Amino acid sequence: MLRFLLYNIRYGAGIGKRFHLPVPYIGYLKRTNGKLAQILEFIKFVQPDIIGLLEVDSGSFRSNNSNQAESIAKEIKHLHVFHNKYDSKSFVQKVPVMNKQGNALLTNQEIIEKRFHYFNEGVKRLIIEIEFNNFDLFLVHLSIKYRHRQSQLRQLYTIVNQVKKPIIIAGDFNVFWGAQELQLFLAATGLKSVNHNGQPSHPSRSPRRQLDYILHSPEISAYNFQLPHIKLSDHMPLICDFELT
Repeated sequence: MLRFLLYNIRYGAGIGKRFHLPVPYIGYLKRTNGKLAQILEFIKFVQPDIIGLLEVDSGSFRSNNSNQAESIAKEIKHLHVFHNKYDSKSFVQKVPVMNKQGNALLTNQEIIEKRFHYFNEGVKRLIIEIEFNNFDLFLVHLSIKYRHRQSQLRQLYTIVNQVKKPIIIAGDFNVFWGAQELQLFLAATGLKSVNHNGQPSHPSRSPRRQLDYILHSPEISAYNFQLPHIKLSDHMPLICDFELT
């Protein structure tokens, strides 16, 4: 049995009225280590074997020039894989703070191989692929634009369709138009969502959208799905236990 935690941590920036004071979204430029300490305590409580973290700061001033994924991994004795979520040719790579933003995977399991792919469209383009002994895991953060999301899903299908092992795909899919956006992708891949009832995960203060997903091959059994209602980020964390059948 493996416990998987998916969490969009919003760079540890937190939520609430103070996030938008004195101007909207200024919270993204404030120091974040206070909230990150609380996120770390939550992770320790959950005791996951694999963690998919979205919106991670790799060393800007707001995280005191430290990689948040590396800091968490060191505390819980996990391996960590981090990569910038913007393509190397993106203009964002020249913007301070934003050029330190990425996604990460932490695990206490043996990593066979790690691969990084980039979507052809959208600003956020990173796909992290981690190969384990019995399955492959993909971590994604899709575009906020519908047209780009659909293009990204088509490209993601092409990538995962070449994998011989069972797979797990997890991430923030940003399906603002609803779960129907994923119908063709799920039908083509045969993947299943662990969130059978479509419980919303965003915003954490009053959830009304299902943006975060954990999908898995039929050969992988998923159980004990949890959606803890904690408010350390604008997204709620997803927890699920897996076992290969």
